[in-house]
Amino acid sequence: MKALRLEADWEPRPESVATLDEADVANRVARRGNQVWRNPRIAVATLPDPSPQSDEVVIRVRACGICGSDFHFVESDGDGYMLYPGLVRTPVVTGHEFAGIVEAVGPDVRDFAVGDLVCAEEIAWCGDCLACRAGRPNNCTRIEELGFSFDGAHAEYVVTRARYCWSLAPILEAGVPPDRVLQLGALVEPSGVAYVALFVSAGGFMPGSSVGVVGAGPIGLAAIALARAAGAGRIVAFEVRRDLASAMGADQVLDPRALGSDGIGTAARDASRGRGIDLWVEASGAAGVAEPMAASLAPAGRMVLVGRGPHTIDLDPEWLIVRGAGLQGSIGHSGSGTFGHVIDLMAAGRLDMTRIVSSTVDLDGAARLLDGTPRREAGKVLVLP
Repeated sequence: MKALRLEADWEPRPESVATLDEADVANRVARRGNQVWRNPRIAVATLPDPSPQSDEVVIRVRACGICGSDFHFVESDGDGYMLYPGLVRTPVVTGHEFAGIVEAVGPDVRDFAVGDLVCAEEIAWCGDCLACRAGRPNNCTRIEELGFSFDGAHAEYVVTRARYCWSLAPILEAGVPPDRVLQLGALVEPSGVAYVALFVSAGGFMPGSSVGVVGAGPIGLAAIALARAAGAGRIVAFEVRRDLASAMGADQVLDPRALGSDGIGTAARDASRGRGIDLWVEASGAAGVAEPMAASLAPAGRMVLVGRGPHTIDLDPEWLIVRGAGLQGSIGHSGSGTFGHVIDLMAAGRLDMTRIVSSTVDLDGAARLLDGTPRREAGKVLVLP
């Protein structure tokens, strides 16, 4: 099969050597990719077709998104180290936002059959660690990740355990054409990240509440759409590329570059008639935005951090204490029936994420995009292998 394969050189930074786990070194897996992997590159490779183990399914990939993490795999700093800061093993086939058609199943698989349309979670939670047993699979301490630590879906075929798969039948049964079902299916994963942030990590909001979103990449756009579907009274977004945020349901979209030093906070207070924002979503990973967001929280408001970056945050705790407000981090898309809820919203026509698809490419076209050149696409590029 054809696939996009990431390769890099194992050259831990001198200051990181002492922090590496012996097992990780032996398995050539980095918990912090930007501390270990140098000279990253992605190319089209020809690999053996996968076959399923007893509890696995082989899926013919029909659509797979290119995520910001895929770009960060091949972008490098001045010393040649990849920018991606999280878990990654190489060589590995990239791609984790995907949907396809079941091609083969292992003998122990009961819930899926050849021909089923499915998508799958990227997080391969173990189910046995304390975090998983506490109902927090996104914080699994033995986590593996499809497209990061084992082969992903920028390929003609991908194999994963059936326990991570979700049927797209509800969307198909709603009368959506199969090709569009598969594109929607490839967008369940980033939508799930926003769903967990809004409704699990931050605890949701009452209908009529104000919601603010900083950063309208795919996850921020999904947060806007989900907030609209859940009954937000007013949604204000801050994003340089404004058209998609409006299309996904934002009432007001402001370019943060055109605002003053406290522009986000002032604009948020103005948009909420001085009350402040009930629920903030930080999806940009940019420096200098969390502070004015926290300063413009409504009483009992909450701020959830989703975007990741190399910066630190300097918060005055009085902003939270006096308002009885909360600050929460969020990662992942697993647990709480998230994929099923997102799929049902798509089937009901309440969450049309295909509006964020900006272009489609084949594997060779994806390899040209993932050449290490810094790119920040508006919307989502889908790979159609």
